[in-house]
Amino acid sequence: MPFSRITLRQGYSETQLQKISDILHQSLTEEFDVPPDDRFQVIETLPARQRIFDRSYQSGERSDNFILFQIIAGKPRSAGQKQSFYHVLSERLNRGLNIHPDDVMVIIQFNNAADWSFSNGRMYCPG
Repeated sequence: MPFSRITLRQGYSETQLQKISDILHQSLTEEFDVPPDDRFQVIETLPARQRIFDRSYQSGERSDNFILFQIIAGKPRSAGQKQSFYHVLSERLNRGLNIHPDDVMVIIQFNNAADWSFSNGRMYCPG
């Protein structure tokens, strides 16, 4: 039950934004054991002045194509699952949209079922 926020530059087409969304979701389902119908994302495009980032911190050289993926997930994943997810996401973005892996940053946070309410004011209680 992840929730993802994708923050990137302005100027991507609707088709490109959909492809980024699809690549993220495919990577989550295949590498993070997320059900196919569990898709909650916000795509946020911002002008350059509202995206402040270091171009080389812990990376090669970030460009204006820098994308930040913030993922809140309901159950912990192993270090191996996380590493595989990071790698697969970066590779697919590179192949599908020519987004360099240096431009892909991912932050994952975990919480528990009681931290989610999907609707009607009810706390999520997995069966």
